[in-house]
Amino acid sequence: MDPIAGFSIFMVVLLLFLATGTPVAVATGLVGILGVYLFLPLGAITQLASIAYAQSASFVLVVVPLFVMMGEALAATTIGRDLFTAAQIWLRKLPGSLAIGTIAACAVFGGPCGSSPVTAATIGSMAIPEMIKKGYKPSLAYGVTAAGGTLGILIPPSIPMVLYGVITETSIGDLFIAGIVPGILMTIMLALTVMYQVWRDPSVAPHAPIETVEAERWTSLKAVIPITLLGVAIMGSIYAGIATPTEAGAVGALGSLLIALWLRALNRKAIVRIFDNTSRTTAMFVLLIVAGLFSAFVLARLGIPQATAKMLTGLDIPPWVILVLINVLLAVLGMFMDPMSLMVVIVPVFFPAVVALGYDPVWFGVIITINIEIAAISPPVGFNLFVLKTVVPDSNMKDIIQGSLIFIIPLALGILGLIAFPEIALFLVKMMK
Repeated sequence: MDPIAGFSIFMVVLLLFLATGTPVAVATGLVGILGVYLFLPLGAITQLASIAYAQSASFVLVVVPLFVMMGEALAATTIGRDLFTAAQIWLRKLPGSLAIGTIAACAVFGGPCGSSPVTAATIGSMAIPEMIKKGYKPSLAYGVTAAGGTLGILIPPSIPMVLYGVITETSIGDLFIAGIVPGILMTIMLALTVMYQVWRDPSVAPHAPIETVEAERWTSLKAVIPITLLGVAIMGSIYAGIATPTEAGAVGALGSLLIALWLRALNRKAIVRIFDNTSRTTAMFVLLIVAGLFSAFVLARLGIPQATAKMLTGLDIPPWVILVLINVLLAVLGMFMDPMSLMVVIVPVFFPAVVALGYDPVWFGVIITINIEIAAISPPVGFNLFVLKTVVPDSNMKDIIQGSLIFIIPLALGILGLIAFPEIALFLVKMMK
């Protein structure tokens, strides 16, 4: 089958399922099963069962509930509020200080948390009402929180990076290390975007002086210390070769529970909620992986990834142009697909081509993660947009979308920067080796 025709049929059927409201994992799995029934020998259906067992029993996936639990435990504490307060105090002299403080709080909280929606919900529940109270334009308050929340999946540890590592058999530890510098740079670029908006129109973020004494500045850092130590323990143990990502995940989960206990946030109700949310999210994640691998199996048996790689490498254009075209396709599909389904469907198709073009799999993982960030704030189905609507029920979806769109620009520029200078993501990985 022609690769373009085969992939087009696959995407059309998948989008039709999603348009009817079918859950992403169910839709992806059904497309895979239908593909086996229509295009492959019926005996191939037994291989789907083997795939489901082998992947769901993979030791690598043990890291998923550990990182999810870490995020849930931190979300149950007051750390998010305290981080926002600290950022607000330390950054008070900057234009749009509350908005920049929101980004900083998202970056610090989102690193150990590893989840974009949890980061956006936790920080947004405190930051958005405070910004609106201080006279900030609602669209800026919503947009900066939605964009800041995406840092939770770029700054390691990152659950989407785990998914990418499982799909492509790439080192998860290397992916985590590669995300550090791009994560810091994206934080700075988002903050600069806020400053540009305020410079262009100061009324979007009225300056509200915060009176503090020197002692309060240093006292506010108490919230930063435990979560910073947690992040250092996780990434430091991986970087030093002391622990695998799975072992580091166990350290992080235990550390987050101890922090919650120290902050007196662990009661019976909180513990039940943490474990309930962890089990639900993990089950959804594993089901999505298995369903995605069903589809990847069919695509591979039809030879679509291999044919795509052959077609793209045979084009008489520079490799970087092909990379840009792939990213444009990802941006368009991200407007209509859940970020995770985007990864499980697209990565198996284009990964062989990217490797054949001579690009590093770890570097491509960072590129894909930033694309997922863009998808998370892209209407009409950007997940973070709906998270904020839930967190602030009286918010206007038009304001949320309008405020989020401008932050797609720095994320897209980040991708172009990584295409032009891959060492931004890779030099730490090479240093580690």
